[in-house]
Amino acid sequence: MFGKKRRDSPGYEDNAALDGFGGYQPSDSSGYTPAPETPAPAEPEPQKPAKQPMSRSGRRAMYGFFATIGVIAVAALSNTSDRSSDSSAPTTRAPVVYTPSPRVVAPPVTEGWQSVAGKDGVYAYDVPPNWTPKPGTIHGWEKGTQVPGITMVASAFVGEGYCPQEKRSRLGGAGVANVKVSDPVAAARKAVDDLAVSAYNPENGPLTAKITPEAPQPTEFTLGTGKKVPASIVLAEVVTPPGPCGAQRALVGVIAPELGDASAALAVYSGQDAPGGADRELILKILKTYRGVPEADRKTITPPPSTVR
Repeated sequence: MFGKKRRDSPGYEDNAALDGFGGYQPSDSSGYTPAPETPAPAEPEPQKPAKQPMSRSGRRAMYGFFATIGVIAVAALSNTSDRSSDSSAPTTRAPVVYTPSPRVVAPPVTEGWQSVAGKDGVYAYDVPPNWTPKPGTIHGWEKGTQVPGITMVASAFVGEGYCPQEKRSRLGGAGVANVKVSDPVAAARKAVDDLAVSAYNPENGPLTAKITPEAPQPTEFTLGTGKKVPASIVLAEVVTPPGPCGAQRALVGVIAPELGDASAALAVYSGQDAPGGADRELILKILKTYRGVPEADRKTITPPPSTVR
């Protein structure tokens, strides 16, 4: 759809947060050019299609959710191949077994949906059944000469490969970003602007996307202790020139809770011109599932090993 890219890193990033709409996943792109994602250790990070706002992987990991928002480290897989001096001999590639680290999960609060939990399960949000949760993936858009960039952790995506012209295309996605602003209204506005400008414009310009933010909506965020704190939701419509994947309109939504010196804001974005994405009502519904998770509801699991050939 729209977007730029970054890079991928097996076992962690997804790098295609939105090839068509989105960032750098260290593996995504959005109507511009997607970029891959790569899990980073300290600050969230995140790729580049023709011209759709969508993917580039971020460089920084995010920190600061209540006490902390950690970034899941990613183990990069390496493939090795043997070459024979005989050109007729087949090339062999030894399989690589990747063993994921244990991670914390939390139960969904929306019936039939899936939960996406952040590091240590301190916070979570829910996504519909057709979305793919990738809690260990860092994605976003890199900072350029014209765009501010944004990095998100605890990711989820929808509409992967929706655009035949862009293999890593993704129609939409979500993730939690560290916004160094204490006021929830200002934090939500900043996150919406950072994402919309970065995802739907070329990183070095020109800034051709038309972004129309809506008035902030006051709401509340429930901490893991059950205490409620003020929060703000901001939505923005994005219209861009046509790109290879054909998408021209997108919707970005952010909820930012009041958590102290900085806010851990959940951002959700989706193209509006292709089937399978999230419309305004669905984006709002996802945002309102964002919550702190009680310690008693957190469960540690170890995903099964996977083999890369």
